[in-house]
Amino acid sequence: MNNNQVVVSDVSSAIVTAAKGFAKRHKVITFSYIYGMSILCAIMLIGSGTKLTFDQQRQYNQIMNSIDLQAEYTAASKYHTSYANYYQSKGWFSCDAHCQHYKSIMDRRKSEWDEIKAEGNARMSDAKSVAGLFSEVGVTEVKDSFWDYFNSGKQFAKRQSWWDALFMGMRSMSRDESFIEYGLKMLMQVLINFSMGLIMALVIFIFGLWGIISSYQANPLTALFFFVSAASAAFAFVSTYLFAIYGAAAGGVVGVVKMAESNMRIEAARGGGGARVRNGYVERNRNRPHYQ
Repeated sequence: MNNNQVVVSDVSSAIVTAAKGFAKRHKVITFSYIYGMSILCAIMLIGSGTKLTFDQQRQYNQIMNSIDLQAEYTAASKYHTSYANYYQSKGWFSCDAHCQHYKSIMDRRKSEWDEIKAEGNARMSDAKSVAGLFSEVGVTEVKDSFWDYFNSGKQFAKRQSWWDALFMGMRSMSRDESFIEYGLKMLMQVLINFSMGLIMALVIFIFGLWGIISSYQANPLTALFFFVSAASAAFAFVSTYLFAIYGAAAGGVVGVVKMAESNMRIEAARGGGGARVRNGYVERNRNRPHYQ
């Protein structure tokens, strides 16, 4: 067994030992991850919620079609117009009688718009209660919400990584850092950005999840079970995604190190003179005659 195999075996054993220790110390997190993975597997095998029956579909469509979208659009347009008039009439730190007149109109338009939105949301909630929380309507809405936040977290990480690559590249040029040093720093920064973006997306999704569940008017036990299941599944997916990124990054670093070590061995073999490679460094035989 060579040195590389020994190192890989030691690293694997350390990872397994650390994982076991973490699982024993944090049983709630471990259970949430395992339960979330089982939920994800069930969704992949069974599908996205139960299908609506013919009567449920008819009643659901009937209630949804009763929502007056045109009235809500008109109320929103009136509010934005009144807000523009108020904004143009007010000063930097004052609002005279002319401004107060437009402000009262804006407040009235805002109240009308809120009433229409509240009525529409109530009817939509009634339609959702007909479909049910575990129906394809409810599961699809929760999935769409998760994917929206998840993609937003990835976009945040990508944008932040582009800016970090620009500024870190400028700093590396000023400090005369090698390309390998810059690459390792950039890799660490990318991992930090993705961790921040996806964890932030997960937290925001979980905070907004209860609002979606409440709109289906389910009984408290069903709502609590759905909340725990959806939150655990989201946590398991984000954790697995981050683990995959970390694993790919570690594999890339190990591959670069092995490639560099192979190149050093080749150069050592070409150089001759009793050169050898030990732990990634070239050591040459210094016991040579003085005339060589």
